[in-house]
Amino acid sequence: MSDLSPRQSEILGLARLAGRVGVDELARRFDVTPQTVRKDLNELCERRMLQRVHGGAVVASGVANLSYDARRFAAAESKRAIGLAAAELIPNGSSLFINIGTTTEEVARALAFRNDLLVITNNLNVAMELYRHAGIEVIVAGGTVRKTDGAVVGAAATNVIRQFKVDYAVIGVSAIDLDGTLLDFDYREVLVTQAIIENARQVILVSDSSKFARKAPVRIGHMSQIDSFVTDAIPSDEIRQMCREAQVEVREADPEGLLAQQDMD
Repeated sequence: MSDLSPRQSEILGLARLAGRVGVDELARRFDVTPQTVRKDLNELCERRMLQRVHGGAVVASGVANLSYDARRFAAAESKRAIGLAAAELIPNGSSLFINIGTTTEEVARALAFRNDLLVITNNLNVAMELYRHAGIEVIVAGGTVRKTDGAVVGAAATNVIRQFKVDYAVIGVSAIDLDGTLLDFDYREVLVTQAIIENARQVILVSDSSKFARKAPVRIGHMSQIDSFVTDAIPSDEIRQMCREAQVEVREADPEGLLAQQDMD
């Protein structure tokens, strides 16, 4: 990185922290023109450090995921709105799986004060969020705990999941291809997610729109295996049509509406 300009180095650092940077916000931050920012982003993309998306760039992530902290802070308000919207699909008295992901953790937070829920999870963060609530019984899949994010992965976790048949599965993914392929980075995690999909009556995918601009190497499955997709926005008519053809119910959560409600409160 020694041959990067100081501004480019800072842009790269911001992208790694937040997961995404925008042209307009960078232009204001550095007091330069949007054209200057686009040139910086293009150079970083040519070096495969970033990947261009509409209005900005995301961290290039073809074979390795972002850090847990970077994922947790990226699109935080969108993820919270998605979590609230997804929780509305799950009635009291339900059994459900919740897998790994910062967005699935937001669903767990939104479910925290529900009654008569059984939650089976391979996400220690979800378990810690829910176990203390009287109306929720939590079962944690056993196995190896991934130190980077508290994920329980591997054959032992998969075997626990296969012992259940639940009403709902809440899953997150790392990337979504334009053909509807759902992708992730760790094949051990993917095996658990595949078992979760296979053993749920209704599958709810929760993912913010940035996942359409990302890449990951391991195939989980396809959008046609999903019943409901909760996101902040569908980025194109082509993707909307793909969801329609896969017969997926799409719900678009509004983070701006959430912020407005917070201001009123």
